[in-house]
Amino acid sequence: MKLLRTIALDPSDTFVFDVAAEPAEWAVSGAFRFWDHDAARLEGKARAAFRGGFLGVQSWGWSTLAQIVPATEDDRRGLVDLLARQLVDRFGAPDMAAAKTAAEEEVAFAQSLCSHPISSLIAVHRTSSDGEVRESFRRLQLRQGQGQGHSKAFSFMEIEDEVQPDGDLRIADLGREPTVR
Repeated sequence: MKLLRTIALDPSDTFVFDVAAEPAEWAVSGAFRFWDHDAARLEGKARAAFRGGFLGVQSWGWSTLAQIVPATEDDRRGLVDLLARQLVDRFGAPDMAAAKTAAEEEVAFAQSLCSHPISSLIAVHRTSSDGEVRESFRRLQLRQGQGQGHSKAFSFMEIEDEVQPDGDLRIADLGREPTVR
């Protein structure tokens, strides 16, 4: 079994997002955090989280990238329980039964993103159109000939299995207003 964990290749998440996830937290897409927000009105760090953040389940913070890691059934159950508790405590879910159902769905979706090899890095890009949120995910990997360890962000990655969102995604632009072309 594989799941997602947050990863910090540099300190940029600490100034891109209001709350940055801690490295190596269990991660889910987190798009549900924006269900009651008008994405077109989001600004600054909230906009950055909407457009390109994975939710760190323990800290309730955001990470630009998530890494595919091996996991056990106990890890999965623990993640579902933690997310359910967070949905009650931080998101106002009516009870643990409802929260657990929602958490199961969110974790199953995160698992569906883990079809690539262990250690692959995943990036997300979200858009909103006519009240509907769309997510696309990209796998990033080390360039051929580089070592296995992750080093400086953006110095070693190439995109594979890209689903192109509307327009070009540049991580440096996540918190900025879109350019009209």
